[in-house]
Amino acid sequence: MGVVSLTVALAEAQKSGLDLIEISPTAVPPVAKIMDYGKYVYDEKKKQKVAKSKVQTTEIKSIQVKIGTGDHDLGLKAKKVSEWLAEGNRVKVDLFLIGRSKYMELNFLKERLERVLKLITVEYKVAQEVTRGPKGLTIYLEKK
Repeated sequence: MGVVSLTVALAEAQKSGLDLIEISPTAVPPVAKIMDYGKYVYDEKKKQKVAKSKVQTTEIKSIQVKIGTGDHDLGLKAKKVSEWLAEGNRVKVDLFLIGRSKYMELNFLKERLERVLKLITVEYKVAQEVTRGPKGLTIYLEKK
């Protein structure tokens, strides 16, 4: 419609049964649009709902292993990790150290952590390398 006065714009909006919406109040002259505001809000909510449904949330699942954990238990834990990775979740694998095992050689501890990683059936990539914390070693995995 071009540049028109406020009264003319309001009259046009009323005549067509729509609303006059101010888009940019700081512009000179201010920019306004004649449209159905209820329908606009409805469409925006619909777009947000569709966008929200497409977003995948990933959880960080956690598993704890100790140095003396048996092979059968490691197999069960690795199976659970494989399921979680197949679902698309990140997995945090902790090698929990207590007592004097905290001061063991790092290569030996990494080897113990590798025992679990070898049993995982799903293809994965290491999201975060092995880090040493106060409770032991931690590694993060995610699906390839």
